[in-house]
Amino acid sequence: MRFYTASATDVGTKRQINQDCLVVRNYSLPLGNIALAVLCDGMGGLSHGEIASRSIVSAFVNWADECLPKLDGKEIYDGDIRRQWTEITSLQNDIIRAFGESNGFKIGSTVTVMLLTETRYYILNLGDSRAYKIDASGTVRITTDHTVAENEIELGNMTETQALSSPMRSVLTKCVGISEITEPDMFFGDTEPKTIYLLCSDGFRHLITAEEMKVELYNGAAIDPASMKDSIERLIEINKQRGETDNISAAVIYAE
Repeated sequence: MRFYTASATDVGTKRQINQDCLVVRNYSLPLGNIALAVLCDGMGGLSHGEIASRSIVSAFVNWADECLPKLDGKEIYDGDIRRQWTEITSLQNDIIRAFGESNGFKIGSTVTVMLLTETRYYILNLGDSRAYKIDASGTVRITTDHTVAENEIELGNMTETQALSSPMRSVLTKCVGISEITEPDMFFGDTEPKTIYLLCSDGFRHLITAEEMKVELYNGAAIDPASMKDSIERLIEINKQRGETDNISAAVIYAE
């Protein structure tokens, strides 16, 4: 199985600074082909969110560059990923909180990480950036938002339609850098061929539908890095035309 990857980010129509940060990497190892995507959305309502997002992305990329080549064909275990990624998130939380406190401001970021091997996927999520999978049958959200609106939906006090226009949709209940303890969600599953895996910031998906994601990203004439990037950029432009004011970012991995 091969992985094709693409990504794009845009500051949006009103922000002066892009506080999103994302990286997509491909690795060819004895274990097989591996793809990594990390996406962080620095908190726009707080100071220096771009510092937090870049720090977290760098930490996960450093982990991958250092640890993946050492596997030497050995299997990756869910428990090892859970432990190592939770440790990275906790350490970044401490570093970012300390940096903010020493400079007299609050600083934070969401984080969504995806690692795809030829047989298994591993996802960590904290905040309201998301991971989806898209195939011929449609678009499925894998992660759960850590927002006040999501909690209200789970309690039955708000519908998903109401949440789209609620001011609570972007009020986070969890992120990296604010609380003393981080409790990221972890998701594991089998990598499926002919499937697109999408990571995106909330600015990317506020004003487009799941069906539009599928039509643009999956139903194109070809699925290759160049066409994937073009599709992401078209969706970003649609968001901007519809009035999205946040930073807009997405990363895509296609399992051939």
